[in-house]
Amino acid sequence: RSHLEEKHKMSTILNDLSAVPDGALDAVLLKSVEMPEGTPTVRGYDFEGPLDLQKMLDCMMTSGYQATQFGRCVNEVNRMLKWRLSDESIDDTTDEEERDPAYRASLRCKIFLGFTSNLISSGVREQLTYLVKNKMIDVLVTTAGGVEEDFIKCLAPTYLGDFALKGAELRKQGLNRIGNLLVPNDNYCKFEDWIMPILDAMKKEQDETGVVWTPSKVIHRLGLEINNEESVYYWAAKMNIPVYCPALTDGSIGDMLYFHSFKNPGLVVDLVQDVRAMNDEARTVGRPKKTGMIILGGGVPKHHINNANLMRNGADFSVSINTAQEFDGSDSGAKPDEAVSWGKIRPEATPVKVHADASIMFPLLVAQTFKRNFEPKP
Repeated sequence: RSHLEEKHKMSTILNDLSAVPDGALDAVLLKSVEMPEGTPTVRGYDFEGPLDLQKMLDCMMTSGYQATQFGRCVNEVNRMLKWRLSDESIDDTTDEEERDPAYRASLRCKIFLGFTSNLISSGVREQLTYLVKNKMIDVLVTTAGGVEEDFIKCLAPTYLGDFALKGAELRKQGLNRIGNLLVPNDNYCKFEDWIMPILDAMKKEQDETGVVWTPSKVIHRLGLEINNEESVYYWAAKMNIPVYCPALTDGSIGDMLYFHSFKNPGLVVDLVQDVRAMNDEARTVGRPKKTGMIILGGGVPKHHINNANLMRNGADFSVSINTAQEFDGSDSGAKPDEAVSWGKIRPEATPVKVHADASIMFPLLVAQTFKRNFEPKP
């Protein structure tokens, strides 16, 4: 259509609207600014033709809403995985060792992964096992349930149930509900039978050799004792990946420690040694080296990782997946920018939060990042 035709059409439209009050016309037909060149446009996956799951995942970035947030999470994790010290410039403050090209090319971002106990109860456990088995993560942080449920699954299965099952009826049947999952109470009895002799042995070693147990040392020991390749903590122990759990007593493990304190009193688990070790996991990663955080859920794992990174004035990369909201002031619901105000994420970082169920999002995130782009370590 020619320029003259367009001009004539616009003139006709304006003449037709001449009776409309000016204020209403101006408000409704407000002229837009020109969008910057290269601004992404909304475009979802088109199912015409053969199914292409990879293309479908790639299209989430331009689909909008939490799909786009997921796409940004993918980009942020891939930045963690691809970063090397060789990406940074050398200056007068660079140590001699850090000037070596081979060393610079080998040094990666240190990745902290935190997750809540419900994710170990779910099928996300298998993705966590994969990451740890292949040494894709450097530090793990979880809750007591996130530890014990891994071992309990090695002893007996967790079952699918329903969110609507009645608690009173389940209690009569000895069935514990976790969302729409069911854990027979017998599983915890098996856990007691398994862990009590280990606690006895740990108490004996403490008395005879002076070993100071910490939550991370306890988890390491249990990971070796379970000797099961389906276990996250078996592989963490084998790969020497530290697992921190400052709330170790807040679950069935705490129940076992409580019972053990009557049966064979005196076992000590030192939290202070672990908080120093955890904070040093981040603090000793001096600039321009980098740290990254991947946090599934909220609560203790989220804050423990964030707070450790405060010791170095903030993490360089950050991804959070949870459904918590910020309106109640909870740390679980806080957006990443709140952590920036505390010095837990660097001001120049590009952190991402996706409001979604991690049992859906995390397998997709692993598929788009670690599975595709992780380079095996020597």
